Amino acid sequence: MLIKLSIVVGAFYFIYLKLIENETLDFRVFIDYLIKKEGFSLKNILLLLFLSVFNWFFEILKWHTLVSSITKISFKNALEQSLGALTASLFTPNRIGEYGAKAIYYLSGLRKKVMLLNLISNILQMSVTVVFGSIGLLFFVSHYHLEIDFKKILYALTLILMIGAFFVFSLQHKVFEIKGFSIKKIIEFIKSINKTIILKAALFSILRYLIFSFQMYYLLLVFGVDISYLNAMMVITTMYLLSSIIPSIFIFDVVIKGGVAVYLFSIIGINELTVLCIITLMWMLNFVLPSVFGSYYVLNFNLPKEQTE
Repeated sequence: MLIKLSIVVGAFYFIYLKLIENETLDFRVFIDYLIKKEGFSLKNILLLLFLSVFNWFFEILKWHTLVSSITKISFKNALEQSLGALTASLFTPNRIGEYGAKAIYYLSGLRKKVMLLNLISNILQMSVTVVFGSIGLLFFVSHYHLEIDFKKILYALTLILMIGAFFVFSLQHKVFEIKGFSIKKIIEFIKSINKTIILKAALFSILRYLIFSFQMYYLLLVFGVDISYLNAMMVITTMYLLSSIIPSIFIFDVVIKGGVAVYLFSIIGINELTVLCIITLMWMLNFVLPSVFGSYYVLNFNLPKEQTE
């Protein structure tokens, strides 16, 4: 019980630090700015909450779909694991703790497979971010005639290709091997998953992306920003792409997204305070609020029966 309580306290302390001790946005300024905005009607607040619920609904549905490929799981169990893992991993670097937090819900024989399923889930979401973000970036650069240093981009792509080639070589010659689970077995496991399941999980990833991207656009409207959906999406998709590929630990994730967003939105004339408030609200709606519910599941967590005997 002490460990579970420590996890919840750690998560709430992390939230406190990000909101109250935030150097980029004073919490009192944030609250005052929200109060002054007339756009926060009950209807708008309910719609924003509704979008957050649907965002997590599809994340839970994706997890339910992937896990069902190796064992039976109810939607309720998928919900408990998704929200509980969010709370437990909120303050870990890049939310790496999510892998272990989800795996511990299962018997030891399934845990490595569960961790691989979580990896697949994250890869699918990242792939959607890269595809939409790349399209958005191309339109953004073209529309606003930004000067791009293509030489630096070429160097970066060359470096990525070299790392990729080294990784492929390492796989072929078994340089990397996870204890008890070789790279060959990992690849075989991924290939063994029904393609329909992967496609469904990819669809849920796309729906999630469209929902939280629209949620950010809607917040722009609530804050009185006069911008079309397509123009907003050029910036939003570019922001998610750039903030995703910048190496970071999760404790600085909000800061990085805020910094990238401030720069990109400044190009189209949106002030810094509005952007930082929107980024903070997005974080509160899609991470803080679900983690509050997730704390209930952390406190009520019990190891699988065979592990407690």
